[in-house]
Amino acid sequence: MISAADILKGKVLIVDDQKANVLLLEGILRGAGYTCVSSTLDPKSVCALHRQNDYDLILLDLQMPTLDGFAVMDGLKEIEADGYLPVLAITAEPAHKLRALKSGAKDFISKPFDMAEVLMRVRNMLEVRLLHKADREHAKVLESLALTDPLTGLANRRLLGERMAMALAHARRNKSIMAVVYLDLDGFKEINNTLGHAGGDALLKMVAKRLLSAVREEDTVARAGGDEFIIALWHVTDADYAAAVASKALKEVSKPYVIEGRSVGVTASAGIAVYPLHGEDADTLMKSSDLALYEAKLAGKNAYRIAERPELAAVKP
Repeated sequence: MISAADILKGKVLIVDDQKANVLLLEGILRGAGYTCVSSTLDPKSVCALHRQNDYDLILLDLQMPTLDGFAVMDGLKEIEADGYLPVLAITAEPAHKLRALKSGAKDFISKPFDMAEVLMRVRNMLEVRLLHKADREHAKVLESLALTDPLTGLANRRLLGERMAMALAHARRNKSIMAVVYLDLDGFKEINNTLGHAGGDALLKMVAKRLLSAVREEDTVARAGGDEFIIALWHVTDADYAAAVASKALKEVSKPYVIEGRSVGVTASAGIAVYPLHGEDADTLMKSSDLALYEAKLAGKNAYRIAERPELAAVKP
């Protein structure tokens, strides 16, 4: 809900080459309680100012000698990716009103100014603009929640699946290699029993940050659930590179943590599967890395294992 106070705090830019008009509009708005009003006499500076300040409303004169308002709106369209121009056109020419609306302006005010009209149109446009921004931010939050783990902020299984599909498509197209590292904390249940769920959650968030620090920006770290994490390595040279990443991740995870004033230690085990050696699709790679993780646990934990080739695993007694 947008309040009257929110509207009065909206960021407004006045653009007019006539200083008298600027001073008049500034006086009208400030007198009505608007607190974030700025102005420029140079229409060529509008786009740069908007990039810097992200104005909620631009009062734009359409007739200026160096650059008219229509040209300014064309520039603003390149900035506003969603096509919403927060422009309230100012004109003394009735014929320009329809053209202004067709060019992207959301409303217009006429010269000479009528104070009541100016305040009504400014208020209405600011309310719509702020609602539009709030709706856009809400959509971003919902999208983020749908694709990320709420505790750690890492990718969730859905986002991991999308990233792996992209990585596999890239690998097939370029006849290259990608890898999956399936990682599980050793003895996390005991941590929960000792520190409680709040302490366990704090540890998981710290582990997530350390895993992110162990990989490249293009790689994806996801939380699979509980104390399980999956790392999708976009492009690797061979299984040894994936093993080096797994080793680095295990080393980072095993460093001491301080939680609620206590020093806490935990280790992890990992399984590695490489495309196309251990599988040619996401499900097979995940299963292969999970089996390798199980082998690492059996070997004594705090270690990694590379998956066996499927044909070899099939004949293993």
